[in-house]
Amino acid sequence: MFYQSTYQAARIVAPQVEAIFARHLAAAQESGEEDLAPLPVAKLVENIIDATFWASLRKEEGHSPKISLAFLPPQQAGNPLLFKQRMPLNPATLTKIAPGVERAGIHIGIWHEDDQLYIWGTTLSIPNFCFVLDVSEPGLLVIKHRRIYGFGKFTNIAVLKGEQIKIVDVATINQPDVPPILLSLLDLTAPSYWNDSINVLIQLAVSMRAHQRGGTLLVVPCESGKSSWLQSIIKPIQYSVQPSFNGLAKLLSQDRKEASQIFWQTALRREVDHLAGLTAVDGATIVSDKYELMAFGAKIGRAKGKDMVEELAFSEPILGGEAVIMHAAKVGGTRHLSAAQFISDQRDAIALVASQDGHFTIYTWSELQNRIQAHRIDTLLL
Repeated sequence: MFYQSTYQAARIVAPQVEAIFARHLAAAQESGEEDLAPLPVAKLVENIIDATFWASLRKEEGHSPKISLAFLPPQQAGNPLLFKQRMPLNPATLTKIAPGVERAGIHIGIWHEDDQLYIWGTTLSIPNFCFVLDVSEPGLLVIKHRRIYGFGKFTNIAVLKGEQIKIVDVATINQPDVPPILLSLLDLTAPSYWNDSINVLIQLAVSMRAHQRGGTLLVVPCESGKSSWLQSIIKPIQYSVQPSFNGLAKLLSQDRKEASQIFWQTALRREVDHLAGLTAVDGATIVSDKYELMAFGAKIGRAKGKDMVEELAFSEPILGGEAVIMHAAKVGGTRHLSAAQFISDQRDAIALVASQDGHFTIYTWSELQNRIQAHRIDTLLL
């Protein structure tokens, strides 16, 4: 019997997802790209999302599934792990096999025959613009695809949480003064080499969000003799680092070697997690724009002679998430307000703020608007 979906959000978002992937694949074909994934048509997308959503609400031996599904035939999966017999795509099957495929980078392979979806095995390799559906937590699904170039996190298309649908708006890149980290997350063809500065900042953001304790990371200029940021930090600093710790900085300064790229990527993840872990300590973690650690657990205060922060432009890179002017205190708690004050005082810095509820916000100063910008980007980091 053909699988019948009952999750309303799946039915609503499926045609939009097909249209988005169709545009991406058409543009990639015109530019001569190869190894492109098949187009996920709306009806199949709806059924994949529906089965995965209901599976996400189940438990196997007390654990909720955290899985990733990829829509592709085995022939495009590199060196796939093939099951001897096809398995039906339904919540029960997904829940049963979830414990064995929860590690990062493993995808459950989904394909169809006569419009019937089935599970054929697992894969570590997927083609460009392959439809991927991740389960982040019960009832929270992320639709994404692999970047067409380089090393980096997948590009998100949409996020579903219960009946809430958030579709990423790539037109955000056309807005003025968009911070580079947001441009990189939205630009499908942006190079994202393992040691690219912006890619590292993205990985720091993902790692900060992952520890679920909340935290603030301040990125300040490292120009010789410039330490104006100290004017916005309450003395004494609880955990000042002297000399500055350069574990991540040293790794990024080394030449990229193809033969040992996997080693460097592993080392990079270790250094990123080390630094991001410090943001869980109460107070702000401060690094240079070369990723040298200078302090953590630092308390932010208003710099002498500076005005109290008030209004800012708040936006989210999703359809309907255009910028609105609001008081800085409405974005979040004291962590958000202090980060906004820091950027108001130190306008060449960047502040990244992770909330315990999963929200993630970037604060930057816009010269064009002459005000602080707060971009909420957790939709892109999942």
